Amino acid sequence: MPRVRIGKYRPQVGDFRAFVPDPFPPEGGFKFSKKIFYKNDMAVRLLGKLDGITQLLPDIDFFLFMYIRKDAASSSQIEGTRATMLDAIEAEAKTNSRLPEDVDDILHYIKALNFGLKRLKEFPFVLRFVKELHKELMKGARATHFSNPGEFRKTQNWIGGTRPDSVYFVPPPVPEMNRALADLEKTKKLDTYFFR
Repeated sequence: MPRVRIGKYRPQVGDFRAFVPDPFPPEGGFKFSKKIFYKNDMAVRLLGKLDGITQLLPDIDFFLFMYIRKDAASSSQIEGTRATMLDAIEAEAKTNSRLPEDVDDILHYIKALNFGLKRLKEFPFVLRFVKELHKELMKGARATHFSNPGEFRKTQNWIGGTRPDSVYFVPPPVPEMNRALADLEKTKKLDTYFFR
């Protein structure tokens, strides 16, 4: 199956290359193989089954309550948090005073996710919403490497290594990032299709 190209690595000042995404949406639309259409159909069917199963749950709100905690714990663990979903539930219920220090990371995710779900009912999925969500996530968080909660980065960053010329991945430079974010925001269909 041919790979779908969504951008290029471009040389930057400082002797490194950064990934620069192509304009979005692509001119002429997306070209998908039959295999991708088949996988999409399978995913839609599985979502339909999941939706059907939710009708059988005795308490959908409790299911969502627990799922949000599971998602928050999994997301936090990607960032190195060692606390678990059970730790977060115990912290919320205040049943255990000897919890890992980083359980607050999970609690911040839960609070931000609930804020976002509520906010989406009254506000569109636009860049301002993303910034508000990030600001809510970082309120009182332990992480100190986010100097501007609720703002997009203003300097080049990279993943892995100590310098951009010896790393695993260099995301788009700030001007290209801003252009890509503006492209995404202009694609109003995202809000219509995915969040309503």
